[in-house]
Amino acid sequence: MRRRRSHAIAAAAACLAALALPGTPAHADPGVLVYPGMEVIQGTNVCTLGFVDVRTRTAYTAGHCRGDGTVRDKTGTVIGTQMSFRDNTPDGATIDTNHQITDWQVIRLRPDVAVNDILPGGRVLVAGDAVEPEAGLRVCHFGVMTGESCGTIKAVYNGWFTMTDGVVSQKGDSGGPVYVPGPDNRAALVGMFNSTWGEFPAAVSWRQTSQQMEQEVISAASANVEAPAGMP
Repeated sequence: MRRRRSHAIAAAAACLAALALPGTPAHADPGVLVYPGMEVIQGTNVCTLGFVDVRTRTAYTAGHCRGDGTVRDKTGTVIGTQMSFRDNTPDGATIDTNHQITDWQVIRLRPDVAVNDILPGGRVLVAGDAVEPEAGLRVCHFGVMTGESCGTIKAVYNGWFTMTDGVVSQKGDSGGPVYVPGPDNRAALVGMFNSTWGEFPAAVSWRQTSQQMEQEVISAASANVEAPAGMP
C-alpha cells in the first residue's frame, strides 16, 4: 500500500551529543521553551516535536522532517541542530506490512533554551516507561495541526503500528508523540507519528526507535575510535 506523509536511552542521547560536531547557529532567545508537542521548522518542513530528554538536552522528531540542519521554533528562533537521523521510506513509497519503517531524528538543543518534558495538555511525557504497542491499546496522539486525538492501536507491524477509532492527523503532525495517558498526570511514550498507511494514521515504535538510535551511537563511537599504535 502507498503511504502518505503528514509532514514531516538517555545514554544513547548523551553519546550522540558528545559525538556531534561543535558549533551552533545564531543565539536563541533565553525565553524560548522547548517541549514535546511543539512546532518545529526545518527548512520548509513543519513538524511536531515528539520527545524532549531534559537530562541530555536532546529532542526527537521524525527523520523525514529534516532540513538544512538548523531547527527553529514557529517564530523562526533557532532552538537546536540536527544531529543524526534515519528515514528509509520516502514520501509515496509503497509499503507492505512486513516492511520495517525507520523514521527518526535526534536534535541537539541549544544551551540557552529552556526545556521540559510536559505535553501541551499538562501531562509529563515519560520515555523510560515506554509501552510496547499492541492491538487494542488505548493511545493518544498530539500534533501541532490537530492537537490531541485519542483512539486505539489497530495493528502492529515491523517497528510501526497503525491507529484508528478517533486518532486523526494532518500535514505538520509528523514526529508528534503517541502515548498512553496515566492516572497520575503522566503519559508513557509509545511512538512518534510517521505518516498514514492507507486511511490509518501510523507511527514508529519508540522502543524499536530507541534501539536503532542506540545502535547508531555504537556505530558512530566505533568509527571514532583511533587504531592502537602500530596498527593501520
